[in-house]
Amino acid sequence: MKPAQPHVPLAERLRPRSLGEVIGQQHLLGEGMALRLAFESGQPHSCILWGPPGVGKTTIARLMADAFDAQFITISAVLGGVKDIREAVEQAQRERDGLEQRRTIVFVDEVHRFNKSQQDAFLPHVESGLFTFIGATTENPSFEVNSALLSRAAVYVLQPLAEEDLRQIVQRAQAIGAVPAAESAAVDRLIAYADGDARRLLNTLETLAVAAGREQLAEVSDAWLLKVLGERMRRYDKGGEQFYDTISALHKSVRGSDPDAALYWLVRMLDGGADPRYMARRLIRMAAEDIGLADPRALRLALDAAEVYERLGSPEGELALAECVVYLAVAPKSNAVYKAFNAAKAFVKKDGTRPVPMHLRNAPTQLMKDLDYGRGYRYAHDEAGGFAAGERYLPEGMAAPGFYQPVERGLEIRIADKLRELQRLNDQKN
Repeated sequence: MKPAQPHVPLAERLRPRSLGEVIGQQHLLGEGMALRLAFESGQPHSCILWGPPGVGKTTIARLMADAFDAQFITISAVLGGVKDIREAVEQAQRERDGLEQRRTIVFVDEVHRFNKSQQDAFLPHVESGLFTFIGATTENPSFEVNSALLSRAAVYVLQPLAEEDLRQIVQRAQAIGAVPAAESAAVDRLIAYADGDARRLLNTLETLAVAAGREQLAEVSDAWLLKVLGERMRRYDKGGEQFYDTISALHKSVRGSDPDAALYWLVRMLDGGADPRYMARRLIRMAAEDIGLADPRALRLALDAAEVYERLGSPEGELALAECVVYLAVAPKSNAVYKAFNAAKAFVKKDGTRPVPMHLRNAPTQLMKDLDYGRGYRYAHDEAGGFAAGERYLPEGMAAPGFYQPVERGLEIRIADKLRELQRLNDQKN
């Protein structure tokens, strides 16, 4: 009886053996593109491969080692440490000093998980040319990779795989008989479920192939697939760069007065598992920062939406957040107060501590009154129109800074008219 053959995962069976077999990333690997030229140069160079999970970072690193006939050493920054780096250095030295004098490529997966000292340990060996360093990261290397190491490595940005790319992977899996046939609607659902991640797609295909085999299905239907997959959840990093990119897109869509785009990004975040309470706080900020006094009701509506969510929770309370997003998107926009507040903060930070004018000081005691605290203050309510024309409220010798400049939108149109009229009265008095 023959021994059972070891199971080879589908992802490994379909792993590209040449650049021509790589699916996706043609902006880097297509003819004349940067990474393709690096392969064809005959000279490996250190680089950082930055992109979301399952887009081919490890595959590209392996292919680079094959292209240059180099020893390939993998280190996981999640599980490894200085000991692994030291062993990699020793292996690279043995290959360099051996008869064949082979090159070495050291591939560090999740390199952003290494701390500064661990990343620094690579520097002298990269500089000496002992090995070529390739780091893979899902996080922005500008923030997560030491500047010294980053300056010695080219950065290549990998993109999520497109729908057509993922469809090709399904076809390749079917071509080798690894998965059964599937309805077009089922393939569409698989591709949506993968959300640009080839590894996720392949793992799902493998799981479904086993389940379909048990039920002896000749073809996978969309209804069966939905039953097996359950509720589809998109890939989402609640704390990483994708999170902040998405909230940025939501904020800018609101600021840009596009309710459809704003709703799309809101739902993307909620669908991905973002905390609705966090979303409510961001909506309050948008109301204050980007709408302001052009429509003061926006801030109240944002606060109400947050309160409604607290009372109802998900999913009912999310409708209040959606209503708020649409209102904020279509409301007139003004950042005049936001700019005025920041300008005032900057002025006060660099300015000296100016004394409060005597007529504006409080005088709760007789001594203070004797010292002329509050003397000459004009009570605005006793003046015509409730305005003490010509009165000054800034410190002595301080010119009017003009922090607040209302825009000609929404309620601030009327505010601007009011301020112009008050200025006219002041000019007449002076």
